[in-house]
Amino acid sequence: MYRIGVDIGGTFTDFALSNATGGRMAIHKRLTTPSDPSEAVLAGVATLVADSGIGIGDIVDIVHGTTLVTNAVIERRGAVTGMLVTAGFGDIMDMGPERRYDLFDLRIKYPPPLVPRRLRIEVDERVRYDGSIERPLDEASVRAAALKFRELGVEAVAICFLHSYLNPEPELRAAEILRAAAPELVVSTSADVFPNMREFERWTTTTLNAFTQPMFDRYVKRLEDGLAGAGFTGRLYIMGSSGGTLTTDAARRYPVRALESGPAAGALMSAHHGRSLKLPNLLSFDMGGTTAKGALVKDGQAIKKYFMEVARVHEFRQGSGLPVRIPVIDMIEIGAGGGSIAEVDARGLLRVGPRSAGAMPGPACYSQGGTRPTLTDANLVLGYLDANFFLGGKMKLDKAAAETAIAENVGKPLNLETLRAAWGIHDIICEDVARAFRIHATERGFDYRNSSMVAFGGSGPLHALSVARKLKIPRVILPVGAGVMSALGLLVSPLAFEVARSRRIHVADIDASDFASTFAALESEASGYLKRAGVADADIKIVRHLDMRYQGQGHEIEVTLPASGTAAGLFDHLGELYGSAYEKTYGLRLDEPTEIVNWKVEAVGPTPSIAEGHGGKAAGGADRALKGTRKAYDPARGDVTDWPVYDRYALAPGAVVKGPALIEEHESTCVIGSGDAVTVDAHFNLIAELSA
Repeated sequence: MYRIGVDIGGTFTDFALSNATGGRMAIHKRLTTPSDPSEAVLAGVATLVADSGIGIGDIVDIVHGTTLVTNAVIERRGAVTGMLVTAGFGDIMDMGPERRYDLFDLRIKYPPPLVPRRLRIEVDERVRYDGSIERPLDEASVRAAALKFRELGVEAVAICFLHSYLNPEPELRAAEILRAAAPELVVSTSADVFPNMREFERWTTTTLNAFTQPMFDRYVKRLEDGLAGAGFTGRLYIMGSSGGTLTTDAARRYPVRALESGPAAGALMSAHHGRSLKLPNLLSFDMGGTTAKGALVKDGQAIKKYFMEVARVHEFRQGSGLPVRIPVIDMIEIGAGGGSIAEVDARGLLRVGPRSAGAMPGPACYSQGGTRPTLTDANLVLGYLDANFFLGGKMKLDKAAAETAIAENVGKPLNLETLRAAWGIHDIICEDVARAFRIHATERGFDYRNSSMVAFGGSGPLHALSVARKLKIPRVILPVGAGVMSALGLLVSPLAFEVARSRRIHVADIDASDFASTFAALESEASGYLKRAGVADADIKIVRHLDMRYQGQGHEIEVTLPASGTAAGLFDHLGELYGSAYEKTYGLRLDEPTEIVNWKVEAVGPTPSIAEGHGGKAAGGADRALKGTRKAYDPARGDVTDWPVYDRYALAPGAVVKGPALIEEHESTCVIGSGDAVTVDAHFNLIAELSA
């Protein structure tokens, strides 16, 4: 009984296989097929199964992570989407929160709404702030809207009524009428997608869900049909942004929950490694072919939030994207990866990224028609990559093409020799990543200097030690299968579903019974998704959260309720729990009444096991794993020197490698700088201790 994790990236699609008891592991990597990502998935699954000597019928689960939803929003490749909205509120999507994210920049931009004004139809209805009906829904106008949407070529509709989180009935009835009058329409309601207060964020989340739903449904069906045609009879799951997996039914209903699908798996795997190594606080560093992602792991758990932005349009500035309210692992993402294009900007300075060569045409060294220099080209010229051992020798690289691209586009304009230009590309990416992570951690009060870094992704191990040194992080963990670790993370992701609902009430105006019954309804809804997937009651873990604030405040902070005890039993401790959380965040407590704004419940299934080790035949110490030497650039000397090259699969636990050195595996290469030392631990992880 085997399970497969599949993670689609912008350049490569990664695969990992493990059996249910965690005794065997195999990995695979291939170029993504941008025109239809399912092609690479189906081909990769077939290759992985064949190479492992098993049958497709032996696979019980396939867990899939993808950036398809995010890319569809960024590139505006979703469905033609209409919006049914409360009369008088059709312009909310253009008005937004009426907040400038930069007071002094006159050039700031905002992304246009996913639903243009001509496709928003207002209907007469009104729910008051307390959930009571002021004006009942005009059903005739909804039927007329259905016909109008059909005339306009609309494929999906977002129903967004005022205060629907308190009373969903008008939205639900409108959805019934639309589906009856125009069955071909895909309908999302804000009361279902995100039943929380603050209409702008609720409505953008709902329109995004509707915008991507037809496309995502077609993609999942293509995948299911292709796998079934190959003989797969197991279950397909989709990774959610929060670090839990979703059934295909749930993912089709809420594609918005898969916005950060793949990257979340890598952060989850970092937390898994941290717990096994008893390192509770980590910085997770994932660098692939297109982007780099950073996440913080605190007390053994990846930090989560209920807000993110997608499709930022103004210099990647916070506030310039579409706000989305979903449970998501808190990550920072920058355009830095192996395919990041290097160029000289208008100021005559070297810039790398955020534009990427992607999978097609890819870096110049891929010999697929690319002529622009990229980070992968620079790492090849520097000697950090072996042109004959890329992807374990399955893909040959053209070093001469890389040198030409760098010399023509970077070296000559800056009057630099090719080697120095290549080092500049490498070092600028390291500095950009370090700066982004520094800001991300500082904004969250996280002291990474006393933590460790877990580095992975196809490009992560090439840059990890340099980034860590810039951040003054003393230790870097380079796990087994680092080049496909997000795919491995999919295999340790439990089935999970989260429900959040607004119910604003003062703590003094509620009793223990009401408090418990509110949570009970949410727990039943969240756990229902897991039960329908076959998870037993006894195996479901319930985690409760509250968003609370002092009376008169405009924003709230999250309070996680203790796992022990019943909801009713915890009610009397709310004041202390909130006071403690507030003090931890702001350094003081206030003597003010408190109120609850949002109620959140997470239902989590069992965490699957995964194989340890890489499946290779470890020979022993570093001397027995030595493959030879290669000319590579040593920044400590400012010149090319002979670097020893080691076979990672031949390094046994206890082996020590001192830098400068290169440790090669099929999917990535670890660059160990001068003075640094790497030890292989009992789980075959490389533990790098950085020199001062």
